[in-house]
Amino acid sequence: MKRQLRFTGVGGQGVLLAGEILAAAKIESGGYGLKAATYTSQVRGGATKVDIILDDAEIIYPYANEGEIEYMLSTANVSFNLYKNGLKNGAIIVVDPNLVTPSEEDRKRWRVYEIPIITIAKEEVGNVVTQSVVALAITVCLTGCLNRDEVIKSMRSRVPPKLLDINLKAYEAGERHAQSTI
Repeated sequence: MKRQLRFTGVGGQGVLLAGEILAAAKIESGGYGLKAATYTSQVRGGATKVDIILDDAEIIYPYANEGEIEYMLSTANVSFNLYKNGLKNGAIIVVDPNLVTPSEEDRKRWRVYEIPIITIAKEEVGNVVTQSVVALAITVCLTGCLNRDEVIKSMRSRVPPKLLDINLKAYEAGERHAQSTI
């Protein structure tokens, strides 16, 4: 089954890493996965997005189909407003409410969940750099796009060993918050 997801933020927030882990987990579990990143020339602070396609069949076209994306997670208002229109009606959107302000029209068109991703990383996990793993866990929990254990296995191979424990803590915190949202 083909799944199309999108992460948006600003440069330096780790949305590219989260997309890479998801795509790799799908490949490592025997399917096909890819990420296509878009970002401005501004390395840090510029709008970024990563579209992730997960499929059991070979992926022929390497970009998400605008209007068919079923899920978006956003940690920056500028990116949210720039990239939200690629989502299909009724899609799930997760926003960090401290950084993104969906309109009433957005709430009518999509299922919007507010989860303070960066606050969770800073205050519960103790390291803001883990926000991408918090976002990853929220995504897996809310979409069921991949098996949790496959994603954690993929994450383990992509984070430095000295940061593994804190990233596992971040994953569990993200899962906990997602579960309390649904």
